[in-house]
Amino acid sequence: MREAGKPLSAGDVAKLLNADRKEVDKAFAELKKEGAIVSPVRCKWAPAQ
Repeated sequence: MREAGKPLSAGDVAKLLNADRKEVDKAFAELKKEGAIVSPVRCKWAPAQ
């Protein structure tokens, strides 16, 4: 996300990493719970400051 320089959706991240979307969603849920990512725009995610 930092390298992209903009908020990304889970689908964008899955494509970039060539990973399964469900696995990315699980990881995002954990990162959100930890406060590591935030959603500045609906359905888009960015690293927390």
